[in-house]
Amino acid sequence: MALIMKYYDNIHRYMETHGDSRTKDWPMMSSPFPTLLVCLTYVYIVKVLGPRLMENRKPFRLQNTLVVYNAIQVIFSAWLFYEIGISGWLTGHYNFRCQPVDYSNNPRTLRMVHACWWYYFSKFTEFLDTIFFVLRKKTSQVTTLHVIHHGCMPMSVWFGVKFTPGGHSTFFGLLNTFVHIVMYTYYMFSAMGPQYQKYLWWKKYLTTFQMVQFILIMVHAFQLLFIDCNYPKAFVWWIGMHAVMFFFLFNEFYKAAYKGRRTRREKGCDSDSKPIKSNGYGPLNGMCMIIDDQQAQQTSTANGHANGHANGKVNGLKNGYKQANGNSTNMNGSAYKNGSTVANGHNTSNGSSKLRGELPATLTQRKIQK
Repeated sequence: MALIMKYYDNIHRYMETHGDSRTKDWPMMSSPFPTLLVCLTYVYIVKVLGPRLMENRKPFRLQNTLVVYNAIQVIFSAWLFYEIGISGWLTGHYNFRCQPVDYSNNPRTLRMVHACWWYYFSKFTEFLDTIFFVLRKKTSQVTTLHVIHHGCMPMSVWFGVKFTPGGHSTFFGLLNTFVHIVMYTYYMFSAMGPQYQKYLWWKKYLTTFQMVQFILIMVHAFQLLFIDCNYPKAFVWWIGMHAVMFFFLFNEFYKAAYKGRRTRREKGCDSDSKPIKSNGYGPLNGMCMIIDDQQAQQTSTANGHANGHANGKVNGLKNGYKQANGNSTNMNGSAYKNGSTVANGHNTSNGSSKLRGELPATLTQRKIQK
């Protein structure tokens, strides 16, 4: 215990000696440990405690909450973008090739320092993204990428506000807040309901936009390794390597979410890359039934389509019936039994199918006893 206290005292002494005197008395700035504790608590809640508490509970319906939250995040991100930009980057006072930290009390400089702290604070408000996923039992969305991205950002930004509040690394904040304006606008419209889905065709380009952001941050940070600039090299590596890490994590997500899905469809496979068979008939029209909870929640069931969930629930069916263009989907004298769909005398094994005049995804060989 004495050894731990010795290290704590050494860290505290270093912070007092080398930290920015303008921010040392600001909330959460005296020591890195409160921020670290909050980040670790966040990870524990979203990965362990939250799913455990929600295990036997119904998911919360938070549509109005999500719309309001995302609207606030859009406004907050827009304000941060303006403050960081007007304090230097968008006024010509900052040099994109080399911008040392100004430790003076110039009003414009202090405006940037305050913007840096509020950017740090915004990383905590983004924790709600994950908490809402947990409350809605969207645990599939609480991915490693998502938790790493949100969990380490407050700690990363803390060092910037503590030692270099301003200067070259704030370019990261400028780009990131702009990306968040676009991102939370997408989330806001997505939360408004399926009638807005047709306006959100650009979803996958949002991930590309985020990756371009990290490339620009990498180039902007690492150029100082080849330029003589009065800016700490440690923060050049800190910002640059964060951008590298997030670029590869987002790239893996992009390949899994979009390229992998397209490949599975072309091969006639399901979401686990296994061929979809229907009683020996092979894949259905060479298509995949993508069983994805978020997609199934958001996808409209117009024109008589019903996308199947992995747990056998049928999206768009209520009490075992689905009306398509005014007609019942009871085809060729078939019937519904216990919520299952019967077509041409066959019963689907788990209640999920695509009703389009096509064969169901999986057919049993047992005929329904009338």
